[in-house]
Amino acid sequence: MQYEVDVNGRVRQVQVHRHGGRFAIAVDGREWIVDASRVDGHLMSLLVSPGAAEGPQDGGSRDAASHEVTVALDPAAGQFTVVMRGVPVVAALNARRRWGRSSDAGVSGSGPQRVMAPMPGKVVRVLVTPGQTVHARQGLVVVEAMKMENELRAAAEGVVADVLVKEGQSVEAGAPLLVVRPA
Repeated sequence: MQYEVDVNGRVRQVQVHRHGGRFAIAVDGREWIVDASRVDGHLMSLLVSPGAAEGPQDGGSRDAASHEVTVALDPAAGQFTVVMRGVPVVAALNARRRWGRSSDAGVSGSGPQRVMAPMPGKVVRVLVTPGQTVHARQGLVVVEAMKMENELRAAAEGVVADVLVKEGQSVEAGAPLLVVRPA
């Protein structure tokens, strides 16, 4: 499968193929072999090795690195948040491969953005109120996780429909924080 993934405004070309019981993943032409195991609904354990072109012919298993990765999906906004080593990264798939959609007809403004906690943490600031108009990439809520503050932003312009948390509240990974409906 081929994807275009927007990561912080930079589009990456990603190819994913099965490689035995693992996956061969190429990002902008650089390849890794990934053995993935789901720990729970949001947490994955990854064993990542350089691809055949960059490592040994056995898929790079001698140089494998282990990572725990949290993934929180938001199909309504067409985005997901990946947290590795405590760093959250918000990404979106292109319309051809976005959550199985065959076109981007109705993608923008098709439904509410449900902002979810990327990892367990504590809500330290709520930056918006219900009824407030927000712009794409505007800060909505700040969650502290692993001693770092993570500002979660709007994926697109809209109006805050509901704030589901309050400052000081503890949240689990994937917990809904607020909803922004299309403008």
